[in-house]
Amino acid sequence: MLRGLIAALVSAACYGTGSVLQAKAATSTPGTVGTPGTPEPAGVDPRLLIRLLGRTPFILGMLLDVCGFAAQFVALRSVPVFLVQTAQAASLAVTALVAVPLLKVRLRPREWSAVGVVTVGLALVGLSAGAEGAAATGPGFRIGLVVAVLVLGGVGLAAGRYGRAVGSAVLGGVAGLGFGIVALAARALTSLSPGHLLRDPASYALALGGVVAFAFYATGLQRGAVTTVTAAVVVGETAAPAVIGILVFGDHTRPGTAPLAVAGFIAALVGAFGLSRFGQLSED
Repeated sequence: MLRGLIAALVSAACYGTGSVLQAKAATSTPGTVGTPGTPEPAGVDPRLLIRLLGRTPFILGMLLDVCGFAAQFVALRSVPVFLVQTAQAASLAVTALVAVPLLKVRLRPREWSAVGVVTVGLALVGLSAGAEGAAATGPGFRIGLVVAVLVLGGVGLAAGRYGRAVGSAVLGGVAGLGFGIVALAARALTSLSPGHLLRDPASYALALGGVVAFAFYATGLQRGAVTTVTAAVVVGETAAPAVIGILVFGDHTRPGTAPLAVAGFIAALVGAFGLSRFGQLSED
């Protein structure tokens, strides 16, 4: 249990720091909305990731993402999904704090308050979480994860053709749900042997979900609707996986601490919304 909690916190630290580096690269890459002389894209540009891979901050951010995912994977194998995904929402607090010394960003009083709310919320969820559920999932659930990723990809491509207001919100939601599928697929794996991974649909859902989520998150950030995209990502990657973890995997809280878990979960989400502008580099 303790190992899983520590892994979840390490994951949040890696993701939070990595997002600062990635956002800096995204806002300075040609073809990005907000770059002087660059028009709004008409759709999702698959070449965006290729251009970003030429930026050192983006590469460093990706390396931190890899470390963050490894820690998240470890956490998902030993603590409930709702705790791990709450920690992912709390990564915005890390982003805000890292942005202060590295990017000279000023936190306003309400944002310092939001950092505190996120921290308290995560602490409450951590204190109330029991061991992860032991319920096994059948092949239907694993195949369903793959189908869900494909559907999300189609929705994201369609959303890429809408304007900023609607399109960016949907892109954020698609990215968040994609990240959520990655977490559920990682949890659904029953064996990590190479032969089993090649046969298990959850492996493909995990890989495809990561690509879909990452691509549409980058595209959403490119459009510049920072708070909208990030808020949608937080909801998508936190709420749905938490519910599925309880219903499908049998995750649970410690006896008598369910109200504490709910309060902490809501507090973490509310605090994350207050920090949603830190889903992308901010210079104000």
